[in-house]
Order: sequence, then C-alpha cells, then structure tokens
Amino acid sequence: MSGRRDNGEKAAIYFNAAGIANALGADWDNVSRNLFAASAEGLSQRTTLDDGRSVPVGALGFSLPELRGPLVQWESRNNRLVLHCLGQIETEIALAREKYGPSRLAVVIGTSTSGIRRSEDALSYREETGRWPDDYRFARQELGDTAAFAAAVIGAEGPSFSVSTACTSGAKALASAARLLRSGLCDAVVAGGVDTLCRLTLNGFSVLDSVSDERCNAFSVNRKGINLGEGGALFLLTREEAALRLAGYGESVDAHHMSAPDPKGGGARLAITRALESAGITSSDISYVNLHGTATRLNDAMEALVTNEIFGPDAPCSSTKTLTGHLLGAAGSTEAAFVAMALESGLAPPQIWDGENDPALPKLRLVDEVGTPAGGAFMMSCSYAFGGNNTALILAR
Repeated sequence: MSGRRDNGEKAAIYFNAAGIANALGADWDNVSRNLFAASAEGLSQRTTLDDGRSVPVGALGFSLPELRGPLVQWESRNNRLVLHCLGQIETEIALAREKYGPSRLAVVIGTSTSGIRRSEDALSYREETGRWPDDYRFARQELGDTAAFAAAVIGAEGPSFSVSTACTSGAKALASAARLLRSGLCDAVVAGGVDTLCRLTLNGFSVLDSVSDERCNAFSVNRKGINLGEGGALFLLTREEAALRLAGYGESVDAHHMSAPDPKGGGARLAITRALESAGITSSDISYVNLHGTATRLNDAMEALVTNEIFGPDAPCSSTKTLTGHLLGAAGSTEAAFVAMALESGLAPPQIWDGENDPALPKLRLVDEVGTPAGGAFMMSCSYAFGGNNTALILAR
C-alpha cells in the first residue's frame, strides 16, 4: 500500500516552528532583536587565511551542545549546530511525530560544508601523529550526513535528504519541503539549512578573490567582496494553518558559469517570476525584498539590474549579510527567517553599508535606517548560487 496521499499542487504550506542561530544570537528572540537593531558585533571576530590576510567572519558567539550517548558517532561542529537548532523546536516536532507517525515526518537540510571541519581537524592530527583519530568517521563529511543526523535526533522515518546547491541550499530545502507536503509523501517536514565555518571554504573563496578584509559593503561603489559566516535556520512545516505560510517559490538554473552569475540576470529573473506566479501575486504586492547581496562586483550588479527591473527603484530591500556574513548553505533559510521576522514585526531589516551608491548600478531603495516600517502581507527572499542556481521564496502572514 502506498504511503502517498495526494494533497494537490496548491495546498497551503505553513511554518509551525523555527529554530535559528548565527552571529546575531543563539535563538529566535535574540536574533530578531539584534537584526532590527543592526547589531553587527558578531562580525567583529576575525580569522587568518592561508595567505596571511586577517578577515572578518560571522562566527557564533556561544557554545554548542555536546553530542552524547548514541549521538557521539555523529560528532561534528555542523551536527552540533543542527542539534542546537532542533532543540529550540523539539516540543513541536515531538507533537508532529506523535500526531502523524514517524513515517510521515521528513527531513530536508541544505548544507555546503557538512562535517568538513571535522575532517580538517582529523587531517591535522594525522599529519602530526601519523594516524587518524580513533573517533574519526569519514562519513561525517558526506553531504547527506547532516540530514541523516537530524532524522536520527528527531526520530523521523519519512524521506530524508540533504540539498547542496551552494548558496541556495537552505532556500531550496524549503521549496523541497513544500513539494514533499503537496505530493502527499509526508505530513510534516523539518527543513532549512546549516553550515559552519571551515578552512576549506574560507580559503577557497579567497582564491576566487571574493573575500573582503573589511566588513562587506553590498551595492556600494566601494564593495570589495564577501564575509563568510556560520549559522542555521530549521523550520517545521506542515499543512496545518499557522500565522506564517510559504506563499510561493521559484527556482531556475541558467548554468551561465561555474561561479559568476549571468550578467543579464536571466536565471534570477526567472526564479522571481516563478515565485510570483506560484503565489498568485504581482511584484507590486511584495512589500520588502531580502537581497542576496554578497558585495561582490558581479553578483551585486546582476541583482541590482533584476531587482530594479521587476520591483522598481522604490521597493524596500536590503542585504542582511552585512550582519551575519554569508552563511552559504544556511543563507537561504536564515534569510527566509529574517523575512518571517519582518512580517512578524512590521519592520524592514536594516543594511549596514557606507551609503556610497555605485553609479553603474540601477537604483535600489536600500533600507539602512533602524525602525523602517515594512507593511504588507507578502515579502520575498532571493538567493543566487554558483552554477547559476537561483531560488526565490515568498512568505506571507
């Protein structure tokens, strides 16, 4: 007998609970408070790259829980962060598992790093001692490990998989969750993204000349590149009515280049258009746009072009990466959470930058003042990744 229950392509998808952590704080309330206060203390930490440069990073400012008992076999910093986020919504997850059954509870986690940092530490140990640590498990760096760990923690026996599409991973995990629910394959999904800082990604982005040694400065004429960060945002999604819903999503892949976006923004434009069509609204219904805003020359140019074209020069928008750093696989779900906070508070998240517009870019209304109102029922978060992978999410109250 099939476990599939067809619920239709237009079934409403709701956010029933959320756990979050990043440089802004260790939980929803602290992150929200610091987000709207434009507190960027988390980006005051610095790390040294292999080339000797000291760069800002959005590191966590608190200790993560230890893995105990049978969970010890899953040891990695990434999984500790997963456990921390899950701990914030464990009651809601337990109720969903009891109501629907473990086989109807699914997990979709976006990640780019998984347990790579654990492997880096193990390799350093091997170089010093000539052997691997006794507790090292190679599987911890596999991309699917993150979702498998989360499923083990919450007792989920439904579909479980990781999404790894670089900077859109967390956003695509939420879109995947919506598809699972609408397909009838499950009744509840824990979905989002988690990524932690590791030397491989820091130095890899540096080799691409993408990392700034100053605070990132999105859409400024003086922008010099990204700051990297770590964090996670996990949601419990169901078809049970709640205050916040995933109103629409759009995805595209333009495959323009391995790392550079299509300068004409074809894929980004398509993702946004599909999201609007999915939600059954027009661009004028969107009251705030959370921009991908990496502060790289090419991404900001492409995004300014598309955002101005679709939403016009006066739509409130901002890049929140100036507060958290770029969270890679967790960026999409984290910035969806920021949109949820904006809908909840009626305020637009402010962007920290020098206020020096790039005259080569189409005009954008960048929100840079604390307390800027953002009314309306619909808001959007946009994510653009390597390989021309694009995702746009629309949230509504």
